[in-house]
Amino acid sequence: MKRLVVKLGGHALDSLGSHSTVLVDLAHDVEQLGANGTNVAIVHGGGPQIKDLLDRVGVESHFHEGLRITSELTMGYVAMALSHVNLRITAALNKAGLSAVGLSGADATLLCAASLGEPWDRAGGQPKVQTEIITSLWANGVTPVLSSIAIDEHGELLNLNADTAAGALAGALGADALVLLSDVDQLRSDPDDPSTALTNVTSAQVRGLIASGAAREGMRPKMVAALDALAGGAQRIIVANGTRPHALRDAIAGSIPTTEVVQ
Repeated sequence: MKRLVVKLGGHALDSLGSHSTVLVDLAHDVEQLGANGTNVAIVHGGGPQIKDLLDRVGVESHFHEGLRITSELTMGYVAMALSHVNLRITAALNKAGLSAVGLSGADATLLCAASLGEPWDRAGGQPKVQTEIITSLWANGVTPVLSSIAIDEHGELLNLNADTAAGALAGALGADALVLLSDVDQLRSDPDDPSTALTNVTSAQVRGLIASGAAREGMRPKMVAALDALAGGAQRIIVANGTRPHALRDAIAGSIPTTEVVQ
């Protein structure tokens, strides 16, 4: 069986109901991949939902280098928001016909990391990954749905960027592909100019875009995750717009705009 990791985030998660077009299409695509010999693990973020909860409780959101600065107070709300997102995604996928189970990185010590330190506080860095629970679920025909919460060496919660979590998981699994689905079509050499969209980039080019600041804000952690996944053993990295119909199927087929990162 082939192994595929899908990261779902950004405004692709604006709708989390059982009739969400994004989630119904995703369930169909995952089911078809399974029928064709590919196991899929889904990793999700929840930036809009975290922001909404923090706004409602009067806690300001702050970012540095594309990553959320996470105080202990903020960490509690992040965990609440991501748990809610996880439940809603898992429920919608099951309603659409998959057998899906929701997890966090705290389950079976799946994701263990250390704090990035100042200024990020409870935001975690590159995690160590225990893949056994993922492969066990696959062996039983179950699709894992993983929220990007890790634990540290003391068992305390850490907020992982979902791209970081997905990249680490893809590398640890030696995935045939990591597909990063958000709300943008492609990486651009000039983020403000749609005409500079890139179809294929090498790891060296990605490093240059990160260093120059062209891969900025939310794209920066995606590109770092792509490099980490390739270094860990993943074979392909594909960036695509998860709000498009059947985005997963068509990103793999190359029938929608994508950026593929290669060694």
